[in-house]
Amino acid sequence: MKYDVIIIEKKEHELLKRIVSMAQYYKDKTYRSSIEKLSRELQHAKIVKEKDMPEDVIRFNSVVTISTPFTPKKAYQIVTPEKSNVKQNKISILAPMGLALFGYAKGDDVEWEFPSGTNNITIEDVKQDQTDLENV
Repeated sequence: MKYDVIIIEKKEHELLKRIVSMAQYYKDKTYRSSIEKLSRELQHAKIVKEKDMPEDVIRFNSVVTISTPFTPKKAYQIVTPEKSNVKQNKISILAPMGLALFGYAKGDDVEWEFPSGTNNITIEDVKQDQTDLENV
């Protein structure tokens, strides 16, 4: 892990805590497991101000290029649940993939539990889409 802990911008951390607290009512085992893992990581996360946020860390609206041992490189945008659109490769923060990636950085390898089982993800690239950050 590049920064030893996940890094989250202060306002996004507050929003993420609210989203996660509401999502604990999911009945799906995989979602609950992902939310619980992210909740544990949030307890140890480094919370920073906007001006101190590294450009290569995944946050709301980041466009993330990933690869796994079983799939080629693919790019996704991590968004709030209401903006999720799989056809546009916009993945909700509450989807297992969104939960797995949030707060990690370019070059990190992440092991996470998905509906298909445990999988390793390599974060190949992170680009920030600043257009909606004011609305997060």
